[in-house]
Amino acid sequence: MANTNEITHGFSILASNNLTKHTLVSPSKQTISFNSDVDTTHYDEDESSSTVSDCESSVSGPVVHPPTPFSNGLISLQEGDKVYDLISGRLISGLGVLGAQAKIVSIHRNSFSGVMGQAKIQSFQIFAKAVAQKCGGDANVKYAWYAGTKDEICKIIEHGFGYCGKPSNNGMYGCGVYLSPDDSPLECVKNSAIDREGMRYLLLCRVILGKQEVVHPGSDQYHPSTGEFESGVDNLQVPKKYILWSTNMNTHILPEYIISLKAPSSMKGFGRVQDSLRVPTSPWMPFPILISALSKFLPPPTVALMSKYYRDHKGKKVSRHELIQRVRQIAGDQLLIAVIKSYRAKQL
Repeated sequence: MANTNEITHGFSILASNNLTKHTLVSPSKQTISFNSDVDTTHYDEDESSSTVSDCESSVSGPVVHPPTPFSNGLISLQEGDKVYDLISGRLISGLGVLGAQAKIVSIHRNSFSGVMGQAKIQSFQIFAKAVAQKCGGDANVKYAWYAGTKDEICKIIEHGFGYCGKPSNNGMYGCGVYLSPDDSPLECVKNSAIDREGMRYLLLCRVILGKQEVVHPGSDQYHPSTGEFESGVDNLQVPKKYILWSTNMNTHILPEYIISLKAPSSMKGFGRVQDSLRVPTSPWMPFPILISALSKFLPPPTVALMSKYYRDHKGKKVSRHELIQRVRQIAGDQLLIAVIKSYRAKQL
């Protein structure tokens, strides 16, 4: 059977190939490794390196400063600790050019103390082994980011994830917990809430993905479509969003680290920095015609969602820019460019 603690992409935390031993018995010794509007739109066509390398590399050993336990079961990691530096480096590098404007304030590790903490780890192990057997030996365990308020994250650490209907960010991909891959934290960070002190909070979670199925925007799905699948994803080739269904959210997600950071309050605009520098050169295309053309390629729920956003724009509930961004997110630039090129050719 494959070792379910090894992760072929992103972070991997190992200790004698035993998750329980790593977390409960030897909290000071860790190994972390990296393995790798107008109703129109238009389009134009040394060690630090090891932390972002796709090549397998690792560092191990005791932390530099003894961690300080807290009453809530969290252990503070200090800057200079190998795990602290690797997580911090991964997060900042994942923000790209915007990482220079973000500052890691603290990183805490979930100690999983007490009988219930041990039970959570053992449950995660059992499900990881079961999914590995189901999927031919590979449970597809990876690390992923989750954003929440400080209060929400504290409740997740104490009680687990709670079901409150669709996520607040439009619930575009059905009912479940949305996480970002460990190498793509930007979407997670820019959607995070900011408290009065200007702090944002992220969870770095270990997740059991198993075999994933593509979930289209507008879906009302809340469990795997068939027994073959374990989780959802927005794009199999270039995933930006993992969807862990509400039925699996407390068996397939193990919250291990809390990251507190500060980033500019205008973070939501950061994701469009590069886009804003591009000057569109292609002709406009009426949105109703665009939606009609896209309906030939996208499933009805996705088309219905785009139509809803268009109606919201007509009702002045969303700006034209926001409408364009949502359509791009739903349909993808490759399909949009192809459709607009085809429309342009017919107009010539």
